[in-house]
Amino acid sequence: MLDLLIRGGTVVDGTGKPGQRADVGVRDGRFVTVGKSDEPAKQTLDAGGLVVAPGFIDPHTHYDAQIFWDPFLTPSNLHGVTTVIGGNCGFSLAPIRSQDADYMRRLMVKVEGMPLGALENGIEWNWSTFGEYLDRLEGRIGLNAAFLVGHCALRRRVMGADSVGAPATPAQIAEMVRLLHESLAAGGFGFSSTQAFTHSDGNDKPVPSRFAGPEELLALSAAVREHPGTTLEIIVDGCLTQFSDTEVNLMIAMSRAADRPVNWNVMGISASNRSRFEHQLNAGTRAKQAGARIVALTMPMLGGLKMSFLDYCALNSLPGWGPILALPVPERIRALADPATRKRMRVSAESATGALASLYRWGAYEIGETFAPQNAGCSGRNVGDIAKERGSDPFDTLFDIVVADELRTGLWPLPSDDDAESWKLRVQVWRDERALIGGSDAGAHLDRMCGARYPTALLGDVVRERQLIALEEAVHLITDAPARYFGLTQRGRIAPGWHADVVLFDPQTVASGRITSVADLPGDTDRLFAGARGIEHVLVNGVEIVTGGKQTGNLPGRLLRSGRDTETVNVGK
Repeated sequence: MLDLLIRGGTVVDGTGKPGQRADVGVRDGRFVTVGKSDEPAKQTLDAGGLVVAPGFIDPHTHYDAQIFWDPFLTPSNLHGVTTVIGGNCGFSLAPIRSQDADYMRRLMVKVEGMPLGALENGIEWNWSTFGEYLDRLEGRIGLNAAFLVGHCALRRRVMGADSVGAPATPAQIAEMVRLLHESLAAGGFGFSSTQAFTHSDGNDKPVPSRFAGPEELLALSAAVREHPGTTLEIIVDGCLTQFSDTEVNLMIAMSRAADRPVNWNVMGISASNRSRFEHQLNAGTRAKQAGARIVALTMPMLGGLKMSFLDYCALNSLPGWGPILALPVPERIRALADPATRKRMRVSAESATGALASLYRWGAYEIGETFAPQNAGCSGRNVGDIAKERGSDPFDTLFDIVVADELRTGLWPLPSDDDAESWKLRVQVWRDERALIGGSDAGAHLDRMCGARYPTALLGDVVRERQLIALEEAVHLITDAPARYFGLTQRGRIAPGWHADVVLFDPQTVASGRITSVADLPGDTDRLFAGARGIEHVLVNGVEIVTGGKQTGNLPGRLLRSGRDTETVNVGK
């Protein structure tokens, strides 16, 4: 007897081949039949009118902390994600000494936007080794999850305060390598690091890994080679601008030392920056020629970065704005209401060049949540349209809305690259072996973004509304493609014998919901959140975790340990 029969859906199996009407049988957490089935089942799901697809895989998250207070990993679960990878960018929560816990908490606050109250109140911090960290999660998670070993934790564990500002001695490198071996043997998914200038710790100093030389990075990468089913990830300055030859050569050397692919995050694609992303993709070409592999992660949606006059954001970087936006809130409100101050701010802002120039497209902000009665009806609309309705200038309209809300208004800059040529280029890149869809940062930057919603944004916006890519190909790109890149054993496809991670969705309605703010974190802190539409059922290892868009409370996820749950992907694969 089957545990579950999914009857009458259109099976899109993850390989990219055309969908077919079929029944899917599940027993003991695995698919056992795909096709017409009359075998009796303990439970039957009617999938008529629905697509039956493998669960989606998110290759770049920071759920390392949230998983303790939210083992369901919301909202990724609501968007059909069944497998996540954490520990990216060199930031993991283990190995760690008890005296370093506060340093690591404040580092995560600064670099990943996790509220300090949540980190202090939502986690016991009762582990030392990476294996102990994984053991705390085993058997109590809602999704499948794998975690990389972060360079910053390794360096801090070995060097203490000297990890910031000092090169490692040969003995210290050897100890880091030993700890990495121990962590990978316990099931760590691989090694991650950062050299990016944007990453600073809670003391506004560069994070520990930024002080590592090539010899340290290559020694740690070489350790990865000795453990099956492992991988590499790194962030460098060129991820945000353009790669230098030194950075490309470093990534190539790391990939070769580990005999593993290395991925980086996140590559923007638009017609206006074509030379930039083609230059970044070329790192993958150079790597292949050198017997290595470099893969860029890229997102299939635009925008999604919240700004506010209340909290620090990119607006503070506009010329002359920093001191004003740093004033105490009552003084700031008075300044923003003052016509003379507004005039000075506008003139100075409109002198900005480069990336900052996009910030003074005053009419191109979508208003998020509002609070004042006079702002009723503004939420979800752009400032330009509101200004026309009010007979006002967009700049003054924006400031009027924000002042009325006492600065609490959520602002969402409308993308400047939502054009046909840019979308054509994005589809081309998604099909390129040098790129992979992903990069949500789910679990991080909780007050600024909600990247976890990208699977439903892809299926609803790109597939159905824009009709830029076939449904079957889109499903492949967020299921089998990442599964094969990372070597996730028997995941990413609907096939007999494979793990029954599956999502049932309505192709006519699937979409991301609106982003809102919810106060549901430990320590009375809040975050941005988006639900999903059209995701009817989500199963992890054959157990339903979402039904009718609501989570069930089940925790059937598996902690994916390297070697046990993964197979080795060498650079030639």
